[in-house]
This record gives sequence, structure tokens and C-alpha cells, in this order.
Amino acid sequence: MRIVSGKFKGRRFSPPANLKARPTTDIAKEGLFNILNNMVDFEEVCVLDMFAGTGSISFEFVSRGCGSVVAVEQNRVNFSFMQKVMSELGIDEITAIKGDTFKFVGSTGSKFDIVFADPPYDLPELDTIPDLIFGKELLKEDGFLVLEHPRTKDFSGHPRFFDHRCYGHVNFSFFK
Repeated sequence: MRIVSGKFKGRRFSPPANLKARPTTDIAKEGLFNILNNMVDFEEVCVLDMFAGTGSISFEFVSRGCGSVVAVEQNRVNFSFMQKVMSELGIDEITAIKGDTFKFVGSTGSKFDIVFADPPYDLPELDTIPDLIFGKELLKEDGFLVLEHPRTKDFSGHPRFFDHRCYGHVNFSFFK
């Protein structure tokens, strides 16, 4: 795992062999953050990283100057790895929550500028994530959702969909 840009650019971390995650590829992360760079001022946004896994996306946001990231991860091994990297980098901008993302979404009163969701591709509730985010009103007025998903999913018919990008096997759909 590598941080591709910002103050931690080039830092590499080796996730444990028993990691239960599919980290977003470096090429896909670079593409995503090039898009986001043209949409937001990272220093001004508050981010929710659902299904945080290794924390890779959260670390990219912080590396680019984001001062507030909430990263929710249920798996103990993934969560411990994320905390280890946070400690090594001296990151305190991430609030790491070990727990169920859906329970967090259902109970939080916070609003975010960006919600990033990278669920397991075989998650039965994957199709419901956009409606859940908008139904719970998790986004600030100009906020948006970025959903990572397999190419077999097409969200272009969703009423809040506004963009789709593909980087190899990694697909991002954007909603506002």
C-alpha cells in the first residue's frame, strides 16, 4: 500500500497477510484524487470513509490536507492495521471507529462534504448505499457521495448520479 500524493507521498506500508480487504489500486486512487482535486479544497472538507479497510483512502485525504476524516471499519485486523499506520504517521485528523458502517450511518448526527464508500463488491446492500446516504441526509448542501463498485454495477439511472469513472477493474460512481 502506498500513499500517492501530498505530505506523505511515497510512504509505503505492508498490510498483514491475513488482511480482509481489497485496497483501491494506486492508479484508481490517483485518478480519483485528480478528479476530487478539481472539485474541492481538501483543507475545507469533512469526509466519511465507509468500509475504510486499510485506511488507504483516509490517508490520502489527510495527506492532501484534509483536517477531518471519520473512518469506519468493522474487521479487527483491518482496524488494527489502520491504527498502526495512523500512529506511525502521527495522524490525528482521522477519527477511526471500529464498528458496523450501517449502524454508524443510522446513528450519526454528523454531515459530511464527501462520503466515500468502498464496500465489499459482493455486499448484498451495495445497491442501496446511495439511497441510504441521501435518506439519512449525511451530506452537507454541496456534498457528494463517491461509491466504488465492480463493473457489473451500473448506477447511471439513479436520480442523484452525476458521473462515472473507470480505472481497470475499479469503478467510481458519483452522486449529489
